[in-house]
Amino acid sequence: MNTHTRTDEIRPNRATPAWHLRPAEPADLETLVELRATVMRADLERLGRFDEQRVRQRLRDSFSPRDTSVIVADGTVAGCVTVRPAEDGRVLEHFYLAPRLQGRGLGSAVLRTLLDRADADGASVRLNVLQGSAARRLYERHGFILEAEDPVDVFMVRLPRALHSPSDD
Repeated sequence: MNTHTRTDEIRPNRATPAWHLRPAEPADLETLVELRATVMRADLERLGRFDEQRVRQRLRDSFSPRDTSVIVADGTVAGCVTVRPAEDGRVLEHFYLAPRLQGRGLGSAVLRTLLDRADADGASVRLNVLQGSAARRLYERHGFILEAEDPVDVFMVRLPRALHSPSDD
């Protein structure tokens, strides 16, 4: 599914800034590359895997504007997220938020929007997160469960949820 079929405008609560998703463009690449390097640095250093060039090149090599949305909050680029189609659902990748906006509910709001879309299509969502990353707790709060892990990565899946339970009728 293309994640850009419409622009989502979400109204803020006290902690979450106003935000929306817009389709990524090739011109966004270097801004998102630098965001990735900033966001991932601490976790990669903790794991002994930070490399100034590699952290940037990995996004350059896999960047797909068609599957990527830019998160805009308070009128500026706040992050990005990629949702790629897969045989058995979707793969969520490159979900980065500017450090100044982390912990304010924005990540949860964006993730909820993406998961609602997947649920509407009956699609499971897979992702991987670095061992020890605080992002793992975000994913677990939204229903992701452990699928596998290795010394560097944790692989998680979230099965689609029914839009209406029988008690809703």
